[in-house]
Amino acid sequence: MMITVMRAAAALALTVLPLSLPTTAQAAAAAPEVLPIGVAVSALRIADESRDGYDRDAFRHWNAGENRTDGCDTRREVLIAEAVEPPVVGPRCTLTGGSWWSYYDEQTVTSATALDIDHMVPLAEAWDSGASTWTPARREAYANDQQQTSSLVEVTARSNRQKADQDPFEWLPPASEALCRYASEWTATKLRWQLAVDRDEQDRLYDIAAGCGGNTVTYTPAP
Repeated sequence: MMITVMRAAAALALTVLPLSLPTTAQAAAAAPEVLPIGVAVSALRIADESRDGYDRDAFRHWNAGENRTDGCDTRREVLIAEAVEPPVVGPRCTLTGGSWWSYYDEQTVTSATALDIDHMVPLAEAWDSGASTWTPARREAYANDQQQTSSLVEVTARSNRQKADQDPFEWLPPASEALCRYASEWTATKLRWQLAVDRDEQDRLYDIAAGCGGNTVTYTPAP
């Protein structure tokens, strides 16, 4: 019943939004979209998923990052950007010191080697949801996306490996305080890259959204 109510309310809200969701062709000039979380979940396209032909190597990562001259790859650039206390950056982008907050399991981490950079929507899930039809260049852009901060997130290696390639129907962060943020960031990433969801995945997102009050989803369509 709760999912049905959320779905109906979100569908009604979509009908009164002043602007339609931008197409990929409009994305370069688009301002960030901000939607109530239930409306954002309703905006996700539903489709069957298929992992046929998936190969992790189809997504080139980590590349030279946003700053091609700093000697840091995408992984290290994200660690530097998301540090609570900045690490010292040495030769070849060696990181010493610093601290990070892993919101999946509410852990403070003081060693960069104990962290993984998680693709909010895992590469295999992205493949299932539409990336199988992309060009290699677009898959590389997805795998190294720093233009939307929710796309890549530093978390403990343990929590990232527990998550693996599972969607929210199959896995959620163990910290209850993380659920609204996680559902918002998952939804934002799928909307940004125009990736589909299956019905179980969307229903689980509606379940979470029902307890997230005034939370919003912010995303900018990928170029």
